[in-house]
Amino acid sequence: MKPISVFPARLLQALSCLLFLNHALAVERPNIVFIFSDDHAYQAISAYGSELTTTPHIDRIASEGMRFDRCYVTNSICGPSRACILTGKYSHKNGFYGNGEEFDNSQLTFPKLLQQAGYQTAIVGKWHLGHKTHPQGFDHWNLIKGQGYYYQSKFMGPLGETQHVGYTTDLVTRYTLQWLNEGRDPNKPFMIMMQHKAPHRPWDPGLDHINDFADHEFPEPKTLFDDYENRASAARNATMRISDHMNTRAADLKAWKQDEKNPPNGTNDRNWFYGKMTTRQKAKFEPAIDRKNRLLYEGKLEGKELVRWKYQRYMQDYLACAAGVDDSVGTLLDYLDKEGLAENTIVIYSSDQGFYLGEHGWYDKRWMYEQSLRTPLIVRWPGKTKPGTVSKSIVSNLDFAETFLDIADVEVPAQMQGRSLVPILEGQTPQDWRKSFYYHYYEGRGHNVAEHYGVTNGRLKLIHYYKLDEWELFDLEADPDEMNSVYGKAEYADQQSTMEKELQRLRTELEVTTNDPT
Repeated sequence: MKPISVFPARLLQALSCLLFLNHALAVERPNIVFIFSDDHAYQAISAYGSELTTTPHIDRIASEGMRFDRCYVTNSICGPSRACILTGKYSHKNGFYGNGEEFDNSQLTFPKLLQQAGYQTAIVGKWHLGHKTHPQGFDHWNLIKGQGYYYQSKFMGPLGETQHVGYTTDLVTRYTLQWLNEGRDPNKPFMIMMQHKAPHRPWDPGLDHINDFADHEFPEPKTLFDDYENRASAARNATMRISDHMNTRAADLKAWKQDEKNPPNGTNDRNWFYGKMTTRQKAKFEPAIDRKNRLLYEGKLEGKELVRWKYQRYMQDYLACAAGVDDSVGTLLDYLDKEGLAENTIVIYSSDQGFYLGEHGWYDKRWMYEQSLRTPLIVRWPGKTKPGTVSKSIVSNLDFAETFLDIADVEVPAQMQGRSLVPILEGQTPQDWRKSFYYHYYEGRGHNVAEHYGVTNGRLKLIHYYKLDEWELFDLEADPDEMNSVYGKAEYADQQSTMEKELQRLRTELEVTTNDPT
């Protein structure tokens, strides 16, 4: 009789071991939770030393992880920032230059690569990258339609469009936890992007927080009454001033009773606004708003006193919206603890860009000035990142995709333009880490902020308004509020020359061949 071969049995045993090892590796690879807000200024986060508010749950991530103090965005506006994060590329490489465009979903993104590597991928909340095609690279998606509303937003998913009742920050949190509870495979690592609408304009607080700051007096920024002297003409021409462009009767401050006989039309009309609310929501929301606007209704405000009042009202509602986001962060952190996921889950908190909270008399973003160039970035990585640490390295939303891939042990494609933050998170900043950063804003039409590009090294900042042919140079150590451009001044000739050369070097390295969208 022929002896029975043991080879098939040994092969089967080897394959079983291999499958077991692959499964173990998959389980050991960390989960990634990316919490993303919209227009959340670092000045409104107490981990960054805010004098305006407290954010205990976001602060918890910082105390248990790392806070980045120089996280710069490539293009300070909602859609382009999101496109940059997905692709790891500047706008001129991913093709998304300004809001209102359609993202090219066919290009390579980090969710696609994570998906191919065995990760479950999901995105819930704000997309803001167009609506003609659905997101690719995600096993699950449930997205706010367009900009969405703070109350009763419509969501889009694989089965189409659905109407939801509730406050949008709460809905985004609820649907994130729903997928984590019911949609994911517990035997696989996951990556989920929880993307909030808040605290984006028009700053409609949730009912839980609508009265949080009603009686609070906020400190005014030193530059609230900026006269825009000693700089390029661009600052004077921008239409984002609290004094002139924050409309009291419109949705910004919701003071419709200021002129009942001549109400505004369209989406700013109070009837339209409250038509989006349920009876219960309106019954709590309207009295709170009317109470806050009492001084305006009495007609006793004018000049600088009116500006100061508008700033206080702005802060009341903006920070109340941000408080809802902080609650959401706390809910998600508690869930990770309760389900035993916290130790193997990296939690990242960031925003699509910074925002003006009265600095230079402004709201909004877009500029290369500090408040809009810098965005919050806080990361908790148990067992890897030392709790309570702070990084001063120049990092960017350009680096997020590469970081997520590196965390998952996925090779970073050469076409991506950023670098993984993993070494910094592990306490070992590479010697060749970037010492300067390139910025480019294209949109122009938004709030009449002129198109510009520039370079910063954290100490000096050079900005070129190329359609105006005007330049600015700031010494951030001597002038942290960026009130006086020293461009063309003899005492800064050497620094100016150095920054001009660095700007050209980065444009060449990044393959910026034109200033106009192509």
